[in-house]
Amino acid sequence: MTGAKRKKKSVLWGKMHTPHCEDIKQWCKRRLPILEWAPQYNLRENLLPDTVSGVMLAVQQVTQGLSFAILSSVHPVFGLYGSLFPAIIYAIFGMGRHVATGTFALTSLISANAVERLVPQSSRNLSIQSNSSVLGLSDFELQRIGVATAVSFLGGVIQMVMFVLQLGSTTFLVTEPVISAMTTGAATHVVTSQVKYLLGIKMPYISGPLGFFYIYAFVFENIESVQLEALLLSLLSIVVLVLVKELNEQFKRKIKVVLPVDLVLIIAASFACYCTNMENTYGLEVVGHIPNGIPPPHAPPMNILSAVLTEAFGVALVGYVASLSLAQGSAKKFKYSVDDNQEFLAHGLSNVIPSFFFCIPSAAAMGRTAGLYSTGAKTQVACLISCLFVLVVIYAIGPLLYWLPMCVLASIIVVGLKGMLIQFRDLKKYWNVDKIDWGIWISTYIFTICFAANVGLLFGVVCTIAIVIGRFPRAKTLSVTNMKELEFKVKTEMHDETLQQVKIISINNPLVFLNAKKFNTDLMKIILKEIDSSQPLDDVSKCEQNTLLNSLSNGNCNEDVSQPCPCEKCSLVLDCKGLTFFDYTGVSTLVELYLDCKSRGVDVFLANCTASLIKAMTYYGNLDTEKPIFFDSVSAAISTIQSNKNLSKVSDHSEV
Repeated sequence: MTGAKRKKKSVLWGKMHTPHCEDIKQWCKRRLPILEWAPQYNLRENLLPDTVSGVMLAVQQVTQGLSFAILSSVHPVFGLYGSLFPAIIYAIFGMGRHVATGTFALTSLISANAVERLVPQSSRNLSIQSNSSVLGLSDFELQRIGVATAVSFLGGVIQMVMFVLQLGSTTFLVTEPVISAMTTGAATHVVTSQVKYLLGIKMPYISGPLGFFYIYAFVFENIESVQLEALLLSLLSIVVLVLVKELNEQFKRKIKVVLPVDLVLIIAASFACYCTNMENTYGLEVVGHIPNGIPPPHAPPMNILSAVLTEAFGVALVGYVASLSLAQGSAKKFKYSVDDNQEFLAHGLSNVIPSFFFCIPSAAAMGRTAGLYSTGAKTQVACLISCLFVLVVIYAIGPLLYWLPMCVLASIIVVGLKGMLIQFRDLKKYWNVDKIDWGIWISTYIFTICFAANVGLLFGVVCTIAIVIGRFPRAKTLSVTNMKELEFKVKTEMHDETLQQVKIISINNPLVFLNAKKFNTDLMKIILKEIDSSQPLDDVSKCEQNTLLNSLSNGNCNEDVSQPCPCEKCSLVLDCKGLTFFDYTGVSTLVELYLDCKSRGVDVFLANCTASLIKAMTYYGNLDTEKPIFFDSVSAAISTIQSNKNLSKVSDHSEV
């Protein structure tokens, strides 16, 4: 009898833990997003724009690969490898369909600290050229790329550990002002690091706290050693790049393919340098020999992982935050979802696996992602096509870049950072929406340029949390109404006595970055349930009603927000009496909800709004509409809805 029970129990246990085929299939699709979109790929509609985008992206990958490899203090050829392998890995595991992963200025700058600290320039004379070594490079170059790959490997491992710990749900702590300030400050660091190439000055590597100011102090002390030829060529390159890119931006609707000015400039500068022998005649620094081919894989040096731990954390955090913001931006623009935890896995693998192929740390770059937008890319196929052209450069064209002047590469880096540098314009926006976010932006930027990007990022997050914790206890909770949801049904005389539905939802908490995503999720659940369900409004579950804004936890809304609303006569009134304070993220959430509901045919009205909230929403969303949306009270909003209904009825009768 006991044996029969055990057998029955073991059978039940086996059934409980035996994974179904459908479960395995869904798990594979979650962890390998390429299995989700690749079978649905439309060759006729998507292949041509993806091919055009891939060719243009390859030009950016090659130029930025060479540039960011030099920024990372390694041989330029390793930047080409860094433009190839991470893009392939992310195309398989990443969820951002318009995100171009590869070499990245910020991660290159961080890894350069480890490279220069562990293998300084002074040790070059101690190394020799070895014909039997990898690609015929010196031991000095191999030691340097070994440090960079160790940073990439450990940074990827940290990202994968964060994936296992499911820390993607904490990314809401990194607000938009913090990301903007950190990337702008890091871009300022990158521009500063290129000054020596732009001016042709021989300068020792300077880093550490306040290194930003020491670099400019050194430049002004040695201003007489500026190389005039390098300065003039740099100025000419910057002017040409900026001018042509602005023209491409203005006329991109009229021309199908933009001019790849980076590629044209590299070819022209290399040819001019070769013909005039600028390297020997004027002492102009050039890229030098670039070997062709890809060496066999080699494991990063594990004995130095503890020495690069600080830089690895910087690469993991800064690279992930910058890449995730681009992935979320593309998802919002093209109406699909991105899993924050899956992005940890994708970028972790994009750093770990390529580190065995002599790749420097990688991440998504704003310039490449914007290029995919402008050229009409549809999927990650564009990135895979770009990898084919990068392979051609590695095996055939690379050695021809010997004569490329370093000042031209530095100019390409500086102009490529334009998208980050113009984020200074966001200061006006933050000042008008929330002055505290403006202060956080300024302080985060100062910390970033005084110390480093990872230090600025951590300071911005801690500062944001501390300010919110300080503001929450001071919230005026006495103004919160007891009303959770009310429902009004107004009979009309149109057609079959249809009912116009009006929902009143009271916001009973401040709306900040901590609960903005939860607010958006709960409200969209209510709206989507009313759209998809044929039941009356009073059938909405009490549980769903009472959860609105009662928790500060982070939520994820996986609903498809692009479906049109079948109900043309639905109105929503948000009672903002309990919204005692807000920040930039809260305002952006409210405005996006308003615009989203408007596109669904749902009229949204806001009652009991403070003057500061009205000003912030009007400025952020440019809400100068013909119909008023802000009201002094809920009753005033209801009266306006009733008046609009009567006017609509009179208009219909007059047409008849």
